[in-house]
Amino acid sequence: MSGRVEVPEGVRLVFLPPYSPELQPVERVWPLVNEAVANRYFRDLEEMMEAVAERCRVLAQDPETLRRHTLFHWWPRTKELA
Repeated sequence: MSGRVEVPEGVRLVFLPPYSPELQPVERVWPLVNEAVANRYFRDLEEMMEAVAERCRVLAQDPETLRRHTLFHWWPRTKELA
């Protein structure tokens, strides 16, 4: 919205509504990731990032949990891999 923003050539801005989780399914994953850091104390940023990375590794091994949080009823379905 600012007139001071310089948009590089080849880049087109697309404005989204202020709250549109259905357009950004990953927005519904953040609460799952935040479980690793909520109400915990970390000595430094590196320790916190390791906790987040570990949580992401766990979630990567559990596609069903991710699917339940990000698959909307209208989302295009893909064929299951055999």
